[in-house]
Amino acid sequence: MKLDRENVAAMIKKYLRHEIELITLVDWAEAAINEGDFDEENFEPIRNAVARIGVADVRAFGLTWEDCGALLKSLGYAARVEIVAA
Repeated sequence: MKLDRENVAAMIKKYLRHEIELITLVDWAEAAINEGDFDEENFEPIRNAVARIGVADVRAFGLTWEDCGALLKSLGYAARVEIVAA
């Protein structure tokens, strides 16, 4: 399956919504890099985003809200926060 910007954005969204843990996101990114089957139309931003996610488990890199926002922006998306009563 070709990895496109929608797939990457969906994984970041799952992470930000706490539907998956960081290690799951990193494992997914590492597997995607190894497969290397990126959509050619947006190859560079997809590859860069997946590569960045792939090192997020290293303490020196991490993955902040700002990082996620920047990755989403590079893929043509924007992140928004919605506060709701618990």
